Amino acid sequence: MRFLLDDEQRAFAHSLDALLTAADTPSVVRSWSAGDHTAGRALWSRIADAGVFALAVPEAYEGVGPLPVELAVAFVELGRHAVPGPLVETVAAPALLTEPGLAKRFLPGLASGETIATVALDGSYALDGDAATLHLAIEGGEDGEGGGELRLAQWHGHGQGQGQEQRQEHGPVRTSMDPARRLTRLQEDGGELLAAGPQVTAAAAHSLTWARLATAAQALGVGLTLLDRTVAYVKQRSQFGVPIGSFQAVKHRLADAKVALEFARPLLFGAALTMDPADVAAAKVTACEAAYTTARTALQLHGAIGYTAEYDLSLWLTKARALRTAWGTPGECRELVLK
Repeated sequence: MRFLLDDEQRAFAHSLDALLTAADTPSVVRSWSAGDHTAGRALWSRIADAGVFALAVPEAYEGVGPLPVELAVAFVELGRHAVPGPLVETVAAPALLTEPGLAKRFLPGLASGETIATVALDGSYALDGDAATLHLAIEGGEDGEGGGELRLAQWHGHGQGQGQEQRQEHGPVRTSMDPARRLTRLQEDGGELLAAGPQVTAAAAHSLTWARLATAAQALGVGLTLLDRTVAYVKQRSQFGVPIGSFQAVKHRLADAKVALEFARPLLFGAALTMDPADVAAAKVTACEAAYTTARTALQLHGAIGYTAEYDLSLWLTKARALRTAWGTPGECRELVLK
């Protein structure tokens, strides 16, 4: 089966690509990593004006969705340009806020980009809590029996790193594997209770599916940029008087990366059509592993320059590693597929 975008979807992708190219996203990412959100918020507003966040919000609440295929198209472009911020969390949040009162209260702001959401499924850590304006915490919502609780949460005011993304600690701040992914600690109690019961468990599972789809698309975009930049580099770098891209071993490594990414693409859009949790998990593990494999190839073929934080390639290298375990490790996704 072939999954081809129609003319309108391709035009949407091209318009986002043009918008993000003009935005000089590497400088935005570096500012965001340093805790300066000014440029990132301005870019967030332009992305919202393009209709990206409205894709996850029903028309009844000023959105245009839910449109998971178009959302996947958008997130491939966001990944290609390494856009920072809780993008995945903002499009996953509407699935948690389906009760009419909550939807009316929160969804219009999410669709317009006025609200930046972050979500912690375990009620403790969330992405970019210092930049988000809506902090949602779920306790017992993913696996708990008897239902979970959805609360508005507060964050402790310091960037935190946790789990498989954690790399190093500097006083109260722990740096993520991807410096642009700032993990923050949420307060576990005291926040407003928005919902409780079995419906929270079901909503959390649905939100997780949306988050994994967006993460898979983002990872695919990251991998595509890593491949494009590496192909351009090996055409320029020479050894023994010829470009290293002419070496058979280099061609094989790049071909393997290309095949892995192209294999992930139909899985992604097929999962967007069905929105079956197992299909989405398969797409996530495939896209994230393809991006991670491409990152390893890009790093090797760039040589020592690939290890330097000042070189823009690092912005995509670190993101590929971080997305690999975000919203479900490869093992967790494979377990769901095999059930």
